[in-house]
Amino acid sequence: MQETAGHDAHFGWFTRRRKHLKPDDLTIVDESMLKRAVGAAALGNAMEWFDFGVYGYLAVTLGHVFFPGSSPTAQVIATFATFTVAFLVRPIGGIVFGPLGDRFGRQRVLAATMIMMAMGTFAIGLIPSYERIGLWAPALLLLARLLQGFSTGGEYGGAATFIAEYSTDARRGQMGSWLEFGTLGGYIAGAGLVTALSMWLGAQDMQAWGWRVPFLIAGPLGLLGLYMRMKLEETPAFKAHAEAMEAAGETPRIGLLELVSVHGTQLLKCIGLVLVFNVTDYMLLTYMPSYLTVTLGYSEAKGLLLILIVMLVMMPLNVVGGRFSDRFGRRPMIIGACAAMFVLAIPCMLLVGTGNDAWIFTGLMLLGVALVCFTSTMPSTLPALFYTPVRYSALSIAFNVSVSLFGGTTPLVTAWLVERTGDPMVPAYYLMGAAVIGIVTMLFVTETAGLPLRGSPPAVADHAEAKELLASDAPLTVDETLPALPEDTASDPTPA
Repeated sequence: MQETAGHDAHFGWFTRRRKHLKPDDLTIVDESMLKRAVGAAALGNAMEWFDFGVYGYLAVTLGHVFFPGSSPTAQVIATFATFTVAFLVRPIGGIVFGPLGDRFGRQRVLAATMIMMAMGTFAIGLIPSYERIGLWAPALLLLARLLQGFSTGGEYGGAATFIAEYSTDARRGQMGSWLEFGTLGGYIAGAGLVTALSMWLGAQDMQAWGWRVPFLIAGPLGLLGLYMRMKLEETPAFKAHAEAMEAAGETPRIGLLELVSVHGTQLLKCIGLVLVFNVTDYMLLTYMPSYLTVTLGYSEAKGLLLILIVMLVMMPLNVVGGRFSDRFGRRPMIIGACAAMFVLAIPCMLLVGTGNDAWIFTGLMLLGVALVCFTSTMPSTLPALFYTPVRYSALSIAFNVSVSLFGGTTPLVTAWLVERTGDPMVPAYYLMGAAVIGIVTMLFVTETAGLPLRGSPPAVADHAEAKELLASDAPLTVDETLPALPEDTASDPTPA
């Protein structure tokens, strides 16, 4: 096949035959740089979820502070509505930051999203209460949440892309799992801080001023994350593609419509996988604290503590799950987790509804184990759906569309359905529906464990591994043929 700028702009490294390759043509991963990249990316995700942990665990308190008094349930729903509205702008952030990351580099955009996230979280801690400024209080809260939502639109897609493009093919699952390790760490830090303050200060002082402390901490954390990200180099995969485009004298821009028309199937797969991933995530980590307190009448402090323990157990399991996904594949991990969640959702919610501490913890922990299979595997699965030239854009847009429509709305919709139906089993039905979508989606996803990223050369640990790979019959690409471009009338592309 004759390579064209159009194909290179969409698909990157693909068409070179094995017999023409040398070890130096492959990506040799710098181990020290890889560790720094993983740490900086994970810290940014931790920052995002620090806010989620604080917001979810303070939902009842924030309802009292920012909204007029009515029923406790109405205040919680209003708080989650503000939480949910921020997700509506996340696709806009993805549309803005994704193409910037594909054109100018991942590192610069990730530095920008970090500081914007920190500013939004820090601002919430400065907003006066409803009693002091009336409707301006929820309005300012909404503005701060919109800034957070816009910035996070470029965060997860960029961070997952950054780690995936820095990792070796053999260890991409393990390295990617540290991204969600950071998620859990950030969530635990936020939730743990709220729990400690609640137990130390009591309800009165917590509502008066204590709730501000976790939000104000975001300022110095954001500066630390910004420093770490500014010290990083660009990913090897992006640099290789940028150099190829510069050598060809091309600076192509791929519009949204062209992205959808060429990569639409992969975008839909990403949306389906993100749906099951995030519905489970937000159901367990964000909604369950208020569900236990408001719906079941369980002690707020005890409920927060139980979920905090669940997350602590999940953290080491997450790294183990990443290694398993490298060894056994992404498909078995995700399909197995969906099947387990479908079977266990109702029994787990029945256990949670018993009111017994041990049974509640058992039900939450079983859901947590299913969630670990997603958190440990998705950071390596989702970037591998797309080609290097469009990876940041495609992943950011698909991820945030799915999160906005299905993940971020989970706490609000579930709380509303429980209120309207009076059925405490609604969360179980919701999880079962998401599990079905996840299984169906994953049946159409090609296994990518141990294989190079689409549109990038193989990534190995050293020259010896590069020579061994080229001497073997191992595939150098995931796809045997490329998708057709709209104007493509040439012969079928030739795989490597």
